[in-house]
Amino acid sequence: MNMPARRRDICLLYAVIFAASLSYTGRAQAQTTSSANVVQPSTSDSLTLWGVTLYGTVDIGVAHLDHGAPLSATYASGLPFLLQKFNNRPVTSFAPNGLSQSKIGVSGVEPIGGGVSAVFKLETGFQPTSGQLADGLKSLVLSNGAPLAQQRESGDSSRAGQPFQSAAWAGLQSKAWGTLTYGRQNSLILDDLQKYDPQLQAQAFSPVGYSGVAGGGGDTEDARLDQALRYAVQHGPVRFAALHQFARGNGLPGGSDQFDVGADIAGLSVDATYAHVSDAVAAATLTAAQAAAAPGTLAGTISDNTAWTLQGRYGWKAAKLYAGYEHIELADPARPIARGADTIGGYELSTVSNTAYANHKIQQFYWIGLRYAFTPRLDLTAAAYRNVQNSYKGNGCADRSASSCSGAHTEASLVADYKLNKRFDVYAGLNYSAASGGMAFGYLNTAVLSQMGGVRFNF
Repeated sequence: MNMPARRRDICLLYAVIFAASLSYTGRAQAQTTSSANVVQPSTSDSLTLWGVTLYGTVDIGVAHLDHGAPLSATYASGLPFLLQKFNNRPVTSFAPNGLSQSKIGVSGVEPIGGGVSAVFKLETGFQPTSGQLADGLKSLVLSNGAPLAQQRESGDSSRAGQPFQSAAWAGLQSKAWGTLTYGRQNSLILDDLQKYDPQLQAQAFSPVGYSGVAGGGGDTEDARLDQALRYAVQHGPVRFAALHQFARGNGLPGGSDQFDVGADIAGLSVDATYAHVSDAVAAATLTAAQAAAAPGTLAGTISDNTAWTLQGRYGWKAAKLYAGYEHIELADPARPIARGADTIGGYELSTVSNTAYANHKIQQFYWIGLRYAFTPRLDLTAAAYRNVQNSYKGNGCADRSASSCSGAHTEASLVADYKLNKRFDVYAGLNYSAASGGMAFGYLNTAVLSQMGGVRFNF
C-alpha cells in the first residue's frame, strides 16, 4: 500500500523520536538553546543518551473571547486572540499553546576534536487539542469560500504541516570560532523576539507571538527559513550573526540575507537586526468561485521585504523591562511569480498578485513591557503593543474603505505565571486587541477581549 509522502515523513519523525525516548538514561550530555543555535550542557534529569536529548512542551488551557471564532485543529494559536476579520461572537473553548507552542524535538552534540563539536536539532510543533501537526496553510484551505461569519480560526504561518516545521539543522560549534549551521532555522529577527518580547512569544497574549509577521520581516512564512546557512559568534559581551537563505529553484521564497549585532552589558541586553527577503509570500483564502475552480489551493501576494529592528531588555533585581521597534517595507517583487507556484508545505498558489505594493507598504511595530518576579515561583507580566501601517493606496486614505489605507492594531495584555515545580507551571491572563483604519477593513468587529488560563509541561 502506498503511503502519501507527507504522512510517511510524519511517521518517520515519530519513529525517530520514539527511538530516542527509549534511550533515556537520565545522564546529562546536551540541550539546545533555540535563540542562538548553541548546544550547552544539559541538566542531570534530561532525557539524554550519547549526546542526544529528547525534549518537548505541552501547553493547553481554556479561553473565553467576547468576539471570537471556533477553534482550529491546525492553526497554532487555536483561537483568534489577535483580532481577525472573522471574530464575530462569544466563544468559550479549550485552547492550545497559550504561553508556548507545544512541541517535541531531538537535539544533540558530539565532540569531534580540537574544541569543535558536531551539533543538530530536529523539532516540530503540534496541537494538543487535536493531535495534528501545526499547519496554518491547511487552516486557510479549510476556510476557502466560506463566509466570514462561518470561518474558524485560520491564518498564514511558517508552520505548514512539515515533519520538522520548527527546526531541522546541523552544523559545527566551537567556543573560539562560533557556530555554523545549515537547514531550516529561525530568522534572526525571530530569535531576537524570543529574547525581547515581554510576553516571550505567548500566542494568547502577544501579537508578535500570535503572528509571525514581525518575526518574518513582513510575512509570517519567513519567520523560519529552509535552506538557510547561519553563522554566529560571541566574543566577550559582543555577538554577531549572519544568515543567508538560498533561493529555491522551483518554488518560493526567493532567498534572504540577514545580519544581527548585539551586546550584554551588566543588566542591559540589546540587539539590532537587518533582514531582506525576496519573493516573500502572504498566503490567503480563496473566494467561493476561485475555490471551486482550484480546490485545495490558496491565493498569494508576493513582495520583496526589507526590515530592521532594535530591541532591548534591562534587568534590575526582580524586574525586567523590555522594549522594541521594527520597521518593515514591502515592495513589488523584482522577480514576479507566476500562478501555480508552490509555497511552503507544498501548497499551490492558484491566484497570485505581484503588484500589491506599487506604493510601498510601511509597517511599524512598537512594544514595551515589564516582567516582575514577585516570588521565585510567581511572575507577573504587563505589555503593550502597537502595529501601524501607512496609506499605500495612493490617495492618503485613513479610514476602513480599503486594506491599503493607513491604520493600526493595538494590543495590551496582563499575565500571571506560577511555577508548580521544575516541569509544570500554571498561568492566567487577559488580552485586549483592537483595529482601526485600513487594518480593520472588512472586519466584522473591531475589538476583542480574551481571557485564558492553562497549564504547561516541559520535559
